[in-house]
Amino acid sequence: MIWTDSLDIAIALDEAHPEIDPTIVNFVDLRQMVIDLEEFDDDKDKSGEKILEAIQMHWIEEKE
Repeated sequence: MIWTDSLDIAIALDEAHPEIDPTIVNFVDLRQMVIDLEEFDDDKDKSGEKILEAIQMHWIEEKE
């Protein structure tokens, strides 16, 4: 996965961290959680606020 795979990342985060409420995760922690995903394979410095926001929004939707 790469940064722009926001839906796939959100699904992977939900599977890896079912106990976490994505509405309270800050972007610093979210970025690290994405980088720590086994399936993630992109430049860790390519993320930005828009990408992280998209990932977080998809993750919130996955929880609903």
